[in-house]
Amino acid sequence: MTKIVAIMGPTAVGKTALSIDLAKRFSGEVISGDSMQVYRRLDIGTAKITKAEMAGVPHHLIDICDIQERYSAAMFKQQAEQAIKDIAGRGHLPLVVGGTGFYLQTLTENLTLGQDYFDDRSAQIRQHWQQLAEERGAAYVRQRLAELDPAAEQHIEKGNLRRVIRALEVIEKTGRRFSDQPRQKSANDYLLIGLTTDRPVLYDRINRRVDLMMKEGLLDEARWLYDHDGASLPARKGIGYHEFFPYFAGEIDLATAVRKVKQDSRHYAKRQLTWFRNKMDVHWFDLVSGKDQPEQINELVQSWLIK
Repeated sequence: MTKIVAIMGPTAVGKTALSIDLAKRFSGEVISGDSMQVYRRLDIGTAKITKAEMAGVPHHLIDICDIQERYSAAMFKQQAEQAIKDIAGRGHLPLVVGGTGFYLQTLTENLTLGQDYFDDRSAQIRQHWQQLAEERGAAYVRQRLAELDPAAEQHIEKGNLRRVIRALEVIEKTGRRFSDQPRQKSANDYLLIGLTTDRPVLYDRINRRVDLMMKEGLLDEARWLYDHDGASLPARKGIGYHEFFPYFAGEIDLATAVRKVKQDSRHYAKRQLTWFRNKMDVHWFDLVSGKDQPEQINELVQSWLIK
Protein backbone atom coordinates (compact mmCIF):
# COMPACT_ATOMS: atom_id res chain seq x y z
CA MET A 1 0.00 0.00 0.00
CA THR A 2 1.42 3.38 -1.05
CA LYS A 3 1.24 6.24 1.43
CA ILE A 4 0.22 9.59 -0.06
CA VAL A 5 -0.23 13.02 1.52
CA ALA A 6 -2.97 15.23 0.07
CA ILE A 7 -2.90 18.95 0.90
CA MET A 8 -6.10 20.82 0.16
CA GLY A 9 -8.02 23.95 0.94
CA PRO A 10 -9.14 27.22 -0.63
CA THR A 11 -6.92 29.64 -2.45
CA ALA A 12 -4.47 31.85 -0.53
CA VAL A 13 -4.01 29.72 2.61
CA GLY A 14 -0.42 28.55 2.06
CA LYS A 15 -0.78 25.14 0.39
CA THR A 16 2.22 25.70 -1.86
CA ALA A 17 4.59 26.70 0.95
CA LEU A 18 3.50 23.76 3.09
CA SER A 19 3.92 21.29 0.23
CA ILE A 20 7.50 22.43 -0.41
CA ASP A 21 8.33 22.21 3.29
CA LEU A 22 6.93 18.68 3.57
CA ALA A 23 8.54 17.58 0.31
CA LYS A 24 11.96 18.66 1.54
CA ARG A 25 11.45 17.16 4.97
CA PHE A 26 10.11 13.79 3.81
CA SER A 27 11.75 13.39 0.38
CA GLY A 28 8.57 14.11 -1.52
CA GLU A 29 7.43 15.03 -5.01
CA VAL A 30 4.35 17.15 -5.72
CA ILE A 31 1.40 16.28 -7.97
CA SER A 32 -0.77 19.29 -8.76
CA GLY A 33 -4.46 18.78 -7.98
CA ASP A 34 -5.58 21.96 -9.73
CA SER A 35 -7.80 21.82 -12.80
CA MET A 36 -6.39 25.03 -14.30
CA GLN A 37 -2.67 24.65 -13.67
CA VAL A 38 -2.55 21.98 -16.36
CA TYR A 39 -2.74 24.75 -19.00
CA ARG A 40 0.42 26.21 -20.47
CA ARG A 41 0.84 30.01 -20.37
CA LEU A 42 -1.89 30.47 -17.77
CA ASP A 43 0.47 31.16 -14.90
CA ILE A 44 -0.51 34.25 -12.94
CA GLY A 45 -4.26 33.73 -12.77
CA THR A 46 -3.88 30.11 -11.68
CA ALA A 47 -1.30 31.00 -8.99
CA LYS A 48 1.00 28.47 -10.60
CA ILE A 49 4.15 27.73 -8.65
CA THR A 50 7.33 29.21 -10.15
CA LYS A 51 10.58 27.38 -10.75
CA ALA A 52 12.17 29.36 -7.94
CA GLU A 53 9.36 28.46 -5.54
CA MET A 54 9.73 24.77 -6.40
CA ALA A 55 13.17 24.90 -4.79
CA GLY A 56 14.25 21.80 -6.68
CA VAL A 57 11.22 19.72 -5.67
CA PRO A 58 9.85 17.78 -8.70
CA HIS A 59 6.32 18.75 -9.73
CA HIS A 60 3.87 16.83 -11.92
CA LEU A 61 0.67 17.58 -13.90
CA ILE A 62 1.56 21.24 -14.45
CA ASP A 63 1.77 22.71 -17.98
CA ILE A 64 0.62 19.53 -19.69
CA CYS A 65 -2.19 20.94 -21.89
CA ASP A 66 -2.64 23.65 -24.48
CA ILE A 67 -5.55 26.00 -23.88
CA GLN A 68 -7.55 24.35 -26.68
CA GLU A 69 -7.48 20.95 -24.97
CA ARG A 70 -10.15 19.54 -22.68
CA TYR A 71 -9.05 18.18 -19.34
CA SER A 72 -11.25 16.14 -17.01
CA ALA A 73 -11.32 14.54 -13.58
CA ALA A 74 -11.05 11.13 -15.25
CA MET A 75 -7.86 12.18 -17.04
CA PHE A 76 -6.49 13.64 -13.83
CA LYS A 77 -7.18 10.45 -11.90
CA GLN A 78 -5.44 8.29 -14.48
CA GLN A 79 -2.39 10.53 -14.76
CA ALA A 80 -2.14 11.18 -11.02
CA GLU A 81 -2.24 7.47 -10.26
CA GLN A 82 0.58 6.88 -12.73
CA ALA A 83 2.60 9.71 -11.18
CA ILE A 84 2.02 8.26 -7.71
CA LYS A 85 3.27 4.88 -8.90
CA ASP A 86 6.38 6.45 -10.45
CA ILE A 87 7.15 8.61 -7.40
CA ALA A 88 6.72 5.72 -4.97
CA GLY A 89 8.90 3.61 -7.24
CA ARG A 90 11.70 6.10 -6.70
CA GLY A 91 11.28 5.74 -2.94
CA HIS A 92 9.79 9.22 -2.57
CA LEU A 93 6.61 10.44 -0.89
CA PRO A 94 3.82 11.54 -3.27
CA LEU A 95 2.13 14.79 -2.24
CA VAL A 96 -1.08 15.72 -4.07
CA VAL A 97 -1.66 19.45 -3.65
CA GLY A 98 -4.55 21.57 -4.87
CA GLY A 99 -7.95 23.11 -4.45
CA THR A 100 -10.08 21.31 -7.04
CA GLY A 101 -12.20 19.27 -4.68
CA PHE A 102 -13.75 16.89 -7.17
CA TYR A 103 -10.36 16.03 -8.65
CA LEU A 104 -8.94 15.20 -5.24
CA GLN A 105 -11.99 13.23 -4.21
CA THR A 106 -11.94 11.25 -7.45
CA LEU A 107 -8.39 10.21 -6.61
CA THR A 108 -8.47 9.75 -2.84
CA GLU A 109 -11.80 7.88 -2.81
CA ASN A 110 -11.16 6.01 -6.05
CA LEU A 111 -14.37 7.17 -7.73
CA THR A 112 -15.19 5.14 -10.81
CA LEU A 113 -17.31 7.68 -12.69
CA GLY A 114 -15.78 9.27 -15.73
CA GLN A 115 -13.96 6.25 -17.08
CA ASP A 116 -16.46 5.78 -19.94
CA TYR A 117 -16.26 9.39 -21.08
CA PHE A 118 -15.24 8.60 -24.64
CA ASP A 119 -17.85 5.98 -25.62
CA ASP A 120 -20.52 6.73 -28.24
CA ARG A 121 -23.45 6.68 -25.82
CA SER A 122 -21.80 9.27 -23.59
CA ALA A 123 -21.06 11.48 -26.56
CA GLN A 124 -24.69 11.34 -27.68
CA ILE A 125 -25.99 12.32 -24.26
CA ARG A 126 -23.55 15.20 -23.96
CA GLN A 127 -24.49 16.43 -27.41
CA HIS A 128 -28.18 16.38 -26.44
CA TRP A 129 -27.65 18.52 -23.35
CA GLN A 130 -25.24 20.83 -25.14
CA GLN A 131 -27.88 21.47 -27.79
CA LEU A 132 -30.47 22.21 -25.10
CA ALA A 133 -28.05 24.65 -23.50
CA GLU A 134 -27.65 26.45 -26.82
CA GLU A 135 -31.39 26.52 -27.47
CA ARG A 136 -32.75 27.26 -23.98
CA GLY A 137 -29.71 28.53 -22.12
CA ALA A 138 -27.24 27.11 -19.62
CA ALA A 139 -29.53 28.07 -16.74
CA TYR A 140 -32.20 25.69 -18.05
CA VAL A 141 -29.77 22.77 -18.12
CA ARG A 142 -28.52 23.59 -14.65
CA GLN A 143 -32.09 23.73 -13.35
CA ARG A 144 -32.71 20.24 -14.74
CA LEU A 145 -29.73 18.97 -12.77
CA ALA A 146 -30.99 20.75 -9.64
CA GLU A 147 -34.28 18.89 -10.01
CA LEU A 148 -32.62 15.50 -10.52
CA ASP A 149 -29.70 15.84 -8.11
CA PRO A 150 -29.70 18.95 -5.88
CA ALA A 151 -26.51 17.90 -4.08
CA ALA A 152 -24.54 17.64 -7.30
CA GLU A 153 -25.86 20.97 -8.62
CA GLN A 154 -24.94 22.75 -5.40
CA HIS A 155 -21.30 21.69 -5.60
CA ILE A 156 -20.67 22.58 -9.24
CA GLU A 157 -19.28 26.08 -9.62
CA LYS A 158 -21.35 28.62 -11.53
CA GLY A 159 -20.56 28.84 -15.22
CA ASN A 160 -19.17 25.30 -15.45
CA LEU A 161 -21.64 23.94 -18.00
CA ARG A 162 -19.35 21.02 -18.85
CA ARG A 163 -19.55 19.64 -15.30
CA VAL A 164 -23.32 20.12 -15.24
CA ILE A 165 -23.68 18.18 -18.48
CA ARG A 166 -21.32 15.49 -17.23
CA ALA A 167 -23.47 15.01 -14.13
CA LEU A 168 -26.62 14.72 -16.24
CA GLU A 169 -24.84 12.22 -18.48
CA VAL A 170 -23.90 9.99 -15.55
CA ILE A 171 -27.44 10.16 -14.17
CA GLU A 172 -28.94 9.19 -17.51
CA LYS A 173 -26.50 6.33 -18.09
CA THR A 174 -26.56 4.80 -14.62
CA GLY A 175 -30.02 5.64 -13.34
CA ARG A 176 -28.44 6.92 -10.13
CA ARG A 177 -27.76 10.43 -8.93
CA PHE A 178 -24.34 11.81 -9.77
CA SER A 179 -23.71 12.49 -6.08
CA ASP A 180 -24.47 8.84 -5.21
CA GLN A 181 -22.19 7.16 -7.71
CA PRO A 182 -20.49 3.99 -6.38
CA ARG A 183 -16.92 4.14 -5.24
CA GLN A 184 -14.31 1.60 -4.29
CA LYS A 185 -11.91 2.03 -1.42
CA SER A 186 -8.52 3.12 -2.68
CA ALA A 187 -5.72 0.60 -2.44
CA ASN A 188 -3.51 3.47 -1.26
CA ASP A 189 -3.32 5.14 2.16
CA TYR A 190 -4.09 8.86 2.05
CA LEU A 191 -3.45 11.42 4.77
CA LEU A 192 -5.68 14.43 4.07
CA ILE A 193 -4.39 17.76 5.35
CA GLY A 194 -6.57 20.84 4.96
CA LEU A 195 -5.52 24.45 5.38
CA THR A 196 -8.00 27.16 6.27
CA THR A 197 -8.34 30.37 8.27
CA ASP A 198 -11.05 32.69 9.52
CA ARG A 199 -13.35 33.86 6.73
CA PRO A 200 -12.59 37.63 6.98
CA VAL A 201 -8.86 36.92 6.96
CA LEU A 202 -9.21 34.57 4.00
CA TYR A 203 -11.22 37.08 1.99
CA ASP A 204 -8.71 39.84 2.70
CA ARG A 205 -5.86 37.59 1.56
CA ILE A 206 -7.76 36.76 -1.62
CA ASN A 207 -8.37 40.44 -2.39
CA ARG A 208 -4.70 41.28 -1.84
CA ARG A 209 -3.62 38.33 -3.96
CA VAL A 210 -5.72 39.58 -6.88
CA ASP A 211 -4.15 43.04 -6.51
CA LEU A 212 -0.71 41.42 -6.62
CA MET A 213 -1.67 39.37 -9.67
CA MET A 214 -2.68 42.56 -11.45
CA LYS A 215 0.74 44.05 -10.74
CA GLU A 216 2.40 40.86 -12.02
CA GLY A 217 0.60 41.04 -15.37
CA LEU A 218 -2.71 39.18 -14.98
CA LEU A 219 -4.44 41.56 -17.39
CA ASP A 220 -1.97 40.77 -20.17
CA GLU A 221 -2.37 37.05 -19.53
CA ALA A 222 -6.16 37.30 -19.69
CA ARG A 223 -5.89 39.39 -22.87
CA TRP A 224 -3.71 36.71 -24.47
CA LEU A 225 -6.35 34.09 -23.71
CA TYR A 226 -9.11 36.36 -25.02
CA ASP A 227 -7.22 37.03 -28.23
CA HIS A 228 -6.84 33.28 -28.77
CA ASP A 229 -10.61 32.77 -28.86
CA GLY A 230 -10.62 32.27 -25.12
CA ALA A 231 -14.38 32.66 -24.76
CA SER A 232 -14.91 29.34 -26.57
CA LEU A 233 -12.05 27.32 -25.07
CA PRO A 234 -12.02 24.82 -22.20
CA ALA A 235 -9.60 27.09 -20.33
CA ARG A 236 -12.13 29.94 -20.28
CA LYS A 237 -13.70 28.78 -17.01
CA GLY A 238 -10.70 29.80 -14.94
CA ILE A 239 -11.38 32.54 -12.40
CA GLY A 240 -9.19 35.52 -13.20
CA TYR A 241 -9.69 35.23 -16.95
CA HIS A 242 -13.31 35.23 -18.11
CA GLU A 243 -14.15 38.17 -15.82
CA PHE A 244 -11.98 40.39 -18.03
CA PHE A 245 -13.63 39.36 -21.31
CA PRO A 246 -16.46 41.95 -21.00
CA TYR A 247 -13.78 44.59 -20.33
CA PHE A 248 -11.91 43.63 -23.48
CA ALA A 249 -15.21 43.83 -25.37
CA GLY A 250 -15.80 47.36 -24.10
CA GLU A 251 -18.81 46.40 -21.98
CA ILE A 252 -17.44 47.22 -18.49
CA ASP A 253 -14.55 49.20 -17.04
CA LEU A 254 -11.38 47.66 -15.61
CA ALA A 255 -12.23 48.38 -11.97
CA THR A 256 -15.51 46.47 -12.35
CA ALA A 257 -13.69 43.51 -13.88
CA VAL A 258 -11.16 43.40 -11.03
CA ARG A 259 -13.95 43.55 -8.44
CA LYS A 260 -15.62 40.64 -10.24
CA VAL A 261 -12.41 38.60 -10.07
CA LYS A 262 -12.19 39.21 -6.33
CA GLN A 263 -15.85 38.39 -5.81
CA ASP A 264 -15.69 35.18 -7.85
CA SER A 265 -12.50 34.15 -6.05
CA ARG A 266 -14.13 34.65 -2.64
CA HIS A 267 -17.23 32.72 -3.67
CA TYR A 268 -15.08 29.91 -5.05
CA ALA A 269 -13.09 29.72 -1.82
CA LYS A 270 -16.34 29.33 0.10
CA ARG A 271 -17.44 26.50 -2.19
CA GLN A 272 -14.03 24.83 -1.85
CA LEU A 273 -14.29 24.78 1.93
CA THR A 274 -17.85 23.46 1.79
CA TRP A 275 -16.78 20.64 -0.53
CA PHE A 276 -13.79 19.53 1.54
CA ARG A 277 -15.70 19.67 4.81
CA ASN A 278 -18.77 17.84 3.54
CA LYS A 279 -17.16 15.31 1.23
CA MET A 280 -13.81 14.37 2.73
CA ASP A 281 -12.30 13.39 6.10
CA VAL A 282 -9.67 16.09 6.53
CA HIS A 283 -7.25 17.10 9.31
CA TRP A 284 -7.66 20.91 9.43
CA PHE A 285 -4.98 23.45 10.34
CA ASP A 286 -4.88 27.25 10.43
CA LEU A 287 -1.30 28.32 9.77
CA VAL A 288 -2.25 31.81 8.58
CA SER A 289 -3.48 33.06 11.97
CA GLY A 290 -0.94 31.11 13.98
CA LYS A 291 -3.61 29.02 15.72
CA ASP A 292 -1.67 26.00 14.49
CA GLN A 293 2.01 25.55 13.73
CA PRO A 294 3.83 23.72 10.91
CA GLU A 295 5.46 21.49 13.50
CA GLN A 296 2.05 19.98 14.29
CA ILE A 297 1.64 18.95 10.67
CA ASN A 298 5.19 17.59 10.56
CA GLU A 299 4.50 15.45 13.62
CA LEU A 300 1.22 14.21 12.14
CA VAL A 301 2.90 13.17 8.89
CA GLN A 302 5.81 11.57 10.71
CA SER A 303 3.61 9.47 12.98
CA TRP A 304 1.38 8.46 10.05
CA LEU A 305 4.37 7.37 7.95
CA ILE A 306 5.70 4.99 10.58
CA LYS A 307 2.36 3.30 11.30
